[in-house]
Amino acid sequence: MLLKSQHFLSHLSRAFAALFLLLVSGAAWAQTSPVPPASTTPQSSRPNVETPKPATAISYSAVHVDGPFIAMTFDDGPSEKLTPELLDILAAHHIHATFFVIGENAERAPQIVQRAVKEGHEIGNHSWSHPAFAKMSDPAVRRELQKTDDVIHAAIGHSPVLLRPPYGSITARQKQWIHAEFGYRIILWDVDPLDWKRPGPSVVESRIVRQTRPGSIILSHDIHPGTIKAMPETFDKLQAKGFKFVTVSELIAMGKPMAPLETGPENTNPSPSSAASMSPSATPSPSLTNP
Repeated sequence: MLLKSQHFLSHLSRAFAALFLLLVSGAAWAQTSPVPPASTTPQSSRPNVETPKPATAISYSAVHVDGPFIAMTFDDGPSEKLTPELLDILAAHHIHATFFVIGENAERAPQIVQRAVKEGHEIGNHSWSHPAFAKMSDPAVRRELQKTDDVIHAAIGHSPVLLRPPYGSITARQKQWIHAEFGYRIILWDVDPLDWKRPGPSVVESRIVRQTRPGSIILSHDIHPGTIKAMPETFDKLQAKGFKFVTVSELIAMGKPMAPLETGPENTNPSPSSAASMSPSATPSPSLTNP
């Protein structure tokens, strides 16, 4: 009987030992088992990275628009005799234009500048004395602009946002610092009737009507009698063709990017992405009186 009890205890001890080894090996396996990889961050929870926006153009000779919109501009005034006549014509045709004024002239006739703004027209800076900026130092250009800016502000209560350099004479570097310092957009043109040569009203009218397209910025001058005489028929014909007149700032606000042209064997050059910063057509030498 004693032998049987000893034999049973021996078997029980071996069973406990086997169970202990099993538990120990299980714990070791759990510690060495690979940990499953952490879940990746969902795409929706990642921070959004904004796509860089295209740089805003600072110089325009025309604007790509959806629609028959154009901007009529007049330089070198105000003329105490001719500009009021032009304002009457514009009012009769329900047209708003942009006037790039000479500071000396605006100082002599602030009431004309005030009337233009009251009737919905836009005023831009055309320098104090009409020099060629590209041949001048930065301080000299700055004085021309600031004096004119001050006169315009005194007349209408705010500074202009547009600059037309006399003769279209301005360097790329000047455009950059003038825009940075004054906030001006530099406005050139794509329609030039050469009215400063005084070819006669009918020639001025025909050149403008022939050259104008949607988005055009039309150059002319409110200091030449022939230009003023040309305007009624010019406006009539442009309106008959479906064109709608806006100020330069309104035209720029309507601007749309231009889709590139498809390339192929007969067309290897894509179109520009915008009509901004185009060179002015038929720009006269700075040695001439206008524009």
